[in-house]
Amino acid sequence: MADAIAVADIENPVRVTNRQGRSPVLLLCDHASNHIPAGFGTLGLTKEDLQRHIAWDPGALGVAREMSRLLDAPLVESCVSRLVVDCNRPLDAPDLVPSLSELTNIPGNTHLSESEIAERVAVAHTPYHEAIEELVALRIATGIPPVLVAIHTFTPVYRGNERSWHVGIIHDEDTRLATPMIAGLQAVQGLCVGINQPYSPADRVYYTLERHARDNRLKAVMIEIRNDLVTTGKEEKQWGERLARILGEVEGEVL
Repeated sequence: MADAIAVADIENPVRVTNRQGRSPVLLLCDHASNHIPAGFGTLGLTKEDLQRHIAWDPGALGVAREMSRLLDAPLVESCVSRLVVDCNRPLDAPDLVPSLSELTNIPGNTHLSESEIAERVAVAHTPYHEAIEELVALRIATGIPPVLVAIHTFTPVYRGNERSWHVGIIHDEDTRLATPMIAGLQAVQGLCVGINQPYSPADRVYYTLERHARDNRLKAVMIEIRNDLVTTGKEEKQWGERLARILGEVEGEVL
């Protein structure tokens, strides 16, 4: 897998890149980093555990950064591991602070009090969503309704089950952006495209887009790339170029 994303300190739990980008696309990366702030130790995990998908979405940030560059689009990324708090979960979700991720127990997340969970939320969840809300509101106010695109990666095997899709497009009942994105990806020879696979909103993985797109009636889509396809910087760039090209092709139609 690609190396961990280095984050200097917890004073920067969220990063916004290219804030003034001219594209209507607003890129989001919920699981960009495997960084655990010093105050939380290692949560009882090894360095090897923290490189795995349980801690972040390997490859997602590299893809999102390339898309941001090519599209001239703002990018909002969480700089804290989802093992501290999952920014793509509602506050009442049972896995907001997971004590079990896939098949791995997270010792540092067991038997947490309400105040300890609230601390996790304040550290990363709240700043991340406030940054998105600020950008969404600013763009709506300036007459450029944003189009939200969340970039994620998924594992080739999950709990013993192989996943054949190379990429998945996740969407709710609003398919204004999902439909042309699916068509664009299906036109790529040899690409296996999942439609609401390997996840769907019913799996409670659509929170960020539900919170920021649905209430504002904004076009949105969640893109899941199989993480064994983005293990190097070159592969991240290739996927970033592919997705940016397809988004560019549908720009006149739906953006």
